[in-house]
Amino acid sequence: MNNTKYFLYARKSTEDEERQVMSIEAQIVELLEYAKRENIEIIEKFIESKSAKKPGREIFNNMIEKIYQSKEPIGIISWHPDRLARNSVDGGQIIYLIDQGKISSLRFPCFWFEPTPQGLFMLQVAFGQSKYYSDNLSENVKRGIRQKLRKGEWPTLAPFGYVNNPKTRNIEPDPIKSKVIQLAFKEFAEGKHTLGSLGLRFKEFGIESTNRTPLARATIQRMLSNIAYIGLIKHNNEIYEAKYEPIISRQLFEDVQKKLKERSRPRKSKSRHDFPFLGLLRCSNCKGMITAQWAKGKYRYYRCSKKHGKCYQPYISETKLAEQLKSHLQTVAISDDWKNKMLIQVDKWEKENNQSSQSFAQELENELNSNNQKLVKLVSTYLDGDIDKSIYLTKKEELMKQKISLTSQKSQKKKNWVEPMREWIKTSNEADSLSKSDDFHKIKEIFQKIGTNRFLSNGEVLIDFSDPWLITAQFRHELRADTPTAPQARLDSSTENLTCFRLSGCRESNADRTTPSRA
Repeated sequence: MNNTKYFLYARKSTEDEERQVMSIEAQIVELLEYAKRENIEIIEKFIESKSAKKPGREIFNNMIEKIYQSKEPIGIISWHPDRLARNSVDGGQIIYLIDQGKISSLRFPCFWFEPTPQGLFMLQVAFGQSKYYSDNLSENVKRGIRQKLRKGEWPTLAPFGYVNNPKTRNIEPDPIKSKVIQLAFKEFAEGKHTLGSLGLRFKEFGIESTNRTPLARATIQRMLSNIAYIGLIKHNNEIYEAKYEPIISRQLFEDVQKKLKERSRPRKSKSRHDFPFLGLLRCSNCKGMITAQWAKGKYRYYRCSKKHGKCYQPYISETKLAEQLKSHLQTVAISDDWKNKMLIQVDKWEKENNQSSQSFAQELENELNSNNQKLVKLVSTYLDGDIDKSIYLTKKEELMKQKISLTSQKSQKKKNWVEPMREWIKTSNEADSLSKSDDFHKIKEIFQKIGTNRFLSNGEVLIDFSDPWLITAQFRHELRADTPTAPQARLDSSTENLTCFRLSGCRESNADRTTPSRA
């Protein structure tokens, strides 16, 4: 042991919970005196100011690395085991190095240790106690903070403009700095300063950064957005009401926030060209998307993007493309008169459907009650011994299946055919107005809603309509082929077509009332 060379390790955390521990200078003096008394040779000193609660101390890891690389066993001299480790990882490294023979001796002025099984056990206990103390202290600090928040007391170091009062264990406005904060908020709300000029204003009062420059804009913005000045505490993204004196009024604070929002600079975004029909059509030849470009700086043309190779799709001007799209809209459009009469008819059907649904729900409830009564009666009969077990099980299975079916029908929400029909009517009426409009963006939106298989073929727009609007197109085609042209005749015909639409899938079938309706 006398030939063993030692590393001296001294550590003190800068955190408040270890203020009672001796300073690093005091530890070094005590350790050097102890080494002289015990005739210990110290070859290197490792001094560190960092908490040992978590792994990752650079100087400690450097010392461990040198012990690993040393060809001869090394000893460590420190004030106490808790100076070496307060977590299981660093403590485990020390014990592992002792087991491997890399650390031959640990010497502490206030703790006895020998590299024996009993000594290792006591060292583990010491490391465990240190970790327990650290963990328990952390919980005590968190509990104290929670209690202070419940009482409305500021839990940490006072923000700028306030000072900590050790007697009340709260904060109170600083006589001078609080006045500076009030002046800064007032002048910024009045528009007298920007964030930059406000930094110079603070410098006039001697408030500046550590390198004697004006406060940064980000620092000032955080200061102007700090709700602590209006008597609120924000901790872990949760707001608490404080019991200390606010520096500024809430109205002044809100005025400053509005001014900050007005002065905020949105991120610059690249301006895009306005091509309203971009992304609507595909090329019928190569299935590539139809793109757009300017011609002579004022005309917009649409063409194949040629993403899949050469394509000979001709160009088409935006005006001609819009005319074709409007023409397609006219094939599914219905006038205001049609829309109004159709909506009146839909309202009547909705009332009928509600009455029918209530009646159907009552029938299901009655059938469920009857099923439950049969199950109760069946169980009673079986328990009385009036029927065989095989008959009981067969009948019970039958009743349970019936109950599951009825319960499923009751819990299943019926699909509402009324709203899809109203939407169909309103969209078809919107198509009528858009067919006479130059709002190209709205025209694109409605085609994305009602049209499928949208292609451009040799300058001609080809579009298929979804089922509801396909019915409208067919209906209008029939109207153009028929002779009656009087408005009343067209309205009566529109109601007949609406009835066909309703019976074709937008209403629950009377033949099978247990099947959900199709929208």
